[in-house]
Amino acid sequence: MKKRISILGSTGSIGTQTLDVIREHRDRFEVVALGAMQNIDELEKQIDEFKPKFVAVYDKNKADILKNRISSKTKIISSIEGLIEIASLNDIDLVLNSVVGSIGLLPTLHAIKARKNIALANKETLVVGGELITKELERYNVNIIPVDSEHSAIFQCLQGEKREAISKLILTASGGPFNNWELENLKDVTYKEALKHPNWSMGKKISIDSATLMNKGLEVIEAKWLFDIDVDKIEVVIHPQSIIHSMVEFKDTSVIAQLGLPDMRLPIQYALTYPKRLEMKSPGLNFMKYNSLTFNEPDYNKFPCLRLAYDAMKIGGTMPCVLNAANEVLVNLFLEQKIKFFDIPYYIEKIMDIHEPSNYNSYEELLEVDIWAREWITKNIR
Repeated sequence: MKKRISILGSTGSIGTQTLDVIREHRDRFEVVALGAMQNIDELEKQIDEFKPKFVAVYDKNKADILKNRISSKTKIISSIEGLIEIASLNDIDLVLNSVVGSIGLLPTLHAIKARKNIALANKETLVVGGELITKELERYNVNIIPVDSEHSAIFQCLQGEKREAISKLILTASGGPFNNWELENLKDVTYKEALKHPNWSMGKKISIDSATLMNKGLEVIEAKWLFDIDVDKIEVVIHPQSIIHSMVEFKDTSVIAQLGLPDMRLPIQYALTYPKRLEMKSPGLNFMKYNSLTFNEPDYNKFPCLRLAYDAMKIGGTMPCVLNAANEVLVNLFLEQKIKFFDIPYYIEKIMDIHEPSNYNSYEELLEVDIWAREWITKNIR
C-alpha cells in the first residue's frame, strides 16, 4: 500500500526536493495534498504531474487565480485554514511540513490533534512552541521525524540507543559563506553575498540565517525539544566540508556520527520511509575525494546570533518566540536592502533586553507575543 503524503511548502526548496524523492519511488507514495504560500506557477505544474486531491494556497488572491487556471478535480483552498485542512486530512498517513517561518506552527498543532505523524522541516514550530508541541505529541501519541539534515543525523545516530546514555549532541555547521571572512569585512556585505552558501542549495530565508548562524541557533533550540536534552548539552562545531551532518557523544565517550554528501534528499527520504531505508540514485560518499575533515569552534563575536539563540533558550518561556519573530522581520528587511547585516543581531539583542518572558499554555499566547515582537521591530528600525 502506498504511503499517502500531504506536503506543506511544496514549492520551496525542501518541498520540491521531496517531490524529487517521490518521483523516484512512485510505487511507494501518493501525493494527496500540496500547500504553498503563493507560487501558483510552480503549484500548477505540480498539480498537473501529481494530481493531488487538495491544494492549499495561503494567499487567497493567488488561490482564486489558480482555481481559474486548472481544469482538474483538485480542490483549491486558501489562507491558514487551508494549510490546517491539508495538515489534518483523514486520508493521509504523513504530513511533511516545510513552510518557512512561524506560520508553520498552527498546521503542525492541528496535524498532531488529528493524530498524523509529521516529517518536520519547519524548525520554527519547535523554536516558537516547543513546550506546547511536546505536550501535544505526548497527549495524542504522535511522532515527529526530523527532516533537517542535522536533526536527521542525530535521530539516526540514536536508533537503538537509550536516551540516558547520551552525554551531548554535536551539531555541525558549515560556517556559511562568511566563515573565512574577517569581522570588519562583514559590516557592509550585501544580501547577494549572504545568499551564496558554499555547500547547500536552500531558500532565501534559511540562506541568510545560515550566513548569520541564526539557523544553527534555531537548530540548537529545535534539538533541545526533539531529543529532550538540556541546551547546555548541545554543542555546535564548524565543519566547513558538510560531510558529517551531526554527532552524538555517549557517556562512555564513544561518538557516533552520520556522514553523507550535502544533499537534502537523503534526510527527506529517510523521513518519508522511516523506519525503512530505500535506494537512492544519487552517488554516495567517496572518501578518497576528501583528504581531511576539519572542525573549529564558532566565533561568537563574528556570529552573535548563535549566542543570542542559546541565551533565548536558556531564558525560556516566550523568549525564543521573540527571537524568532524579530529574526524573521529583520531577515526580510535585509533582503529588501533596508538594513545592514549586523543590524540583524543588534535589533534582536535590543528586543530581547526589553522583553519580559513569561510561560505560555496556548497558541494564542504565543501569537500575541509574536505580533508584539514584529510590530516592535518594524517601529524601531532606524
